[in-house]
Amino acid sequence: MPEEEQVDYKKLIEAALFMSPNALSAQNLSEITGIKSIGHIEQMLDALRSEYSSRDTSLEIAEIDKKYMLSLREPYASRVSNLASGPDITKGALKVLAYVSQNSNTLQSYLVKVFGASTYDHMKELMEQGFVERKKQGRSWRINVTNKFKEYFNAPPSR
Repeated sequence: MPEEEQVDYKKLIEAALFMSPNALSAQNLSEITGIKSIGHIEQMLDALRSEYSSRDTSLEIAEIDKKYMLSLREPYASRVSNLASGPDITKGALKVLAYVSQNSNTLQSYLVKVFGASTYDHMKELMEQGFVERKKQGRSWRINVTNKFKEYFNAPPSR
């Protein structure tokens, strides 16, 4: 009977980050590896991040709101981004999304003034895609991008 292969958990974490379309939390990685200690997972993540930082490679392990993903460094990301399939978003919704991503906590009523009544349809589309969230404020809504937006568009974390 063959011996069971010894699992290199750091490589398993790296493989999970490579395969996942979404950023993964230490808790997600704990479930994938079967390692209960979140601290140990975080140590392996730190070691992996250091390895990628010290290598002369186009890849990096990025952290966004305490979630991790394997991504491309600049200038490589912008030079090959056209190879990735983009989200199915209308041009108008993309304009609204671009504005919201640069102007957090924007009121929907202001967006309607800037982009017109079609903003309501664009907001519905963006919320269905999970790229924006809104919170009631008075008679309007306060609009912000979500973590999914940051992961999908490889946006830098909020400061």
